[in-house]
Amino acid sequence: MYFDKRTLYIIMAIMVLWGLSSYLTDMNALLGLLYTIPGVLIAITFHEFAHAKVADMLGDDTPRREGRISLNPLAHIDPIGFIMLLFAGFGWGKPVNISMEKADAIVSIAGPAMNMILAIVFTAIYFIIYKIAGKIVLTNTVLSIIMVMIKYTITINIGLGIFNLIPLPPLDGSKVIKPFLTYNAKQWFEDNERIFYIIFVV
Repeated sequence: MYFDKRTLYIIMAIMVLWGLSSYLTDMNALLGLLYTIPGVLIAITFHEFAHAKVADMLGDDTPRREGRISLNPLAHIDPIGFIMLLFAGFGWGKPVNISMEKADAIVSIAGPAMNMILAIVFTAIYFIIYKIAGKIVLTNTVLSIIMVMIKYTITINIGLGIFNLIPLPPLDGSKVIKPFLTYNAKQWFEDNERIFYIIFVV
């Protein structure tokens, strides 16, 4: 079954406009959006960096040549995926290209694993700040905002990590199980990848 890319873009545009309308009419929702931006940048940047770094460690220099072994968000942000993540609740970073197909599963699991590690690290940071600052968190505006941002960062990393483990294309989970599939199953997934895009968007 064939889907024109324009259909996908139209559906995504509707979702973004729908999400944007709620932010424009609700100041609390708009503040929530601003609080999520650091978490989104951290989650996507480290997710894609992990893919690139593991591929490089396994001997694939493609990510290094393409400038992907970097913690600069600009190296990893896909504009459409970033907007979708902010306004539609799900999104993606710029895919990391690798030439070693045999290492695809290991490289793919690195992204979600990094998100889970980040969630644990930021959870520890949250409780350390809370333990040290105590009641000051409730009265200090700046510290309170930082704590809210940390909570969003934890939630976004858990969500992105778990979502990417779903074993359906184009998510990382599909590449993890790919080596265990028969040739026909692999071909079916590749031939119907665009259908899965539509399913996830809907």
